[in-house]
Amino acid sequence: MPSDPVSPLRSNVDLRYPIGRFQVPGEILSDDRLLAIATLAELPSELRNVLRGLDGAQTETPYREGGWTVRQVTHHIADSHMNALIRVKLALTEEWPTIKPYDEAAWARLHDATGPIEWSLELIESLHARWVMLLQSMKAAEWQRGFVHPEMGRQTVEAATLLYAWHSRHHVAHIQQLRHREAW
Repeated sequence: MPSDPVSPLRSNVDLRYPIGRFQVPGEILSDDRLLAIATLAELPSELRNVLRGLDGAQTETPYREGGWTVRQVTHHIADSHMNALIRVKLALTEEWPTIKPYDEAAWARLHDATGPIEWSLELIESLHARWVMLLQSMKAAEWQRGFVHPEMGRQTVEAATLLYAWHSRHHVAHIQQLRHREAW
């Protein structure tokens, strides 16, 4: 995953958005897509690296006051990215389908979010392998296909790919910042 220019030690970094909020570039270039695909390909190993050596108590630590625990963040990434891959596949096989949003916070409180982090790490590894394989196979016109999010409107596969690359870096940065603040 490309390194983030925001130091996790800077005190003026918003703990909710350590790499800033996601913004779709005015013009998305093929290099942007390639970088996003590389980020998605690297997430499983980046996530494993940032989680390496954490004990049970540390994984139950919220990344910020009022935020999710490291365990919940890890399971959230799996949940979110499963939904993202399904949305991309729907966009590639249907004409601008309307997707179903889900309540991320409610999912993070479900009992399976207390399961071992390893379950989600393994899921993310397989999921990202398939997702990257699909993205690497796409033709130019397929990047402009999309879906309709009831709250966010129309979203192309191209923009969604950039969003989930950002999402990957965003949550890894949450855990990195926590590790630096707690000196783990």
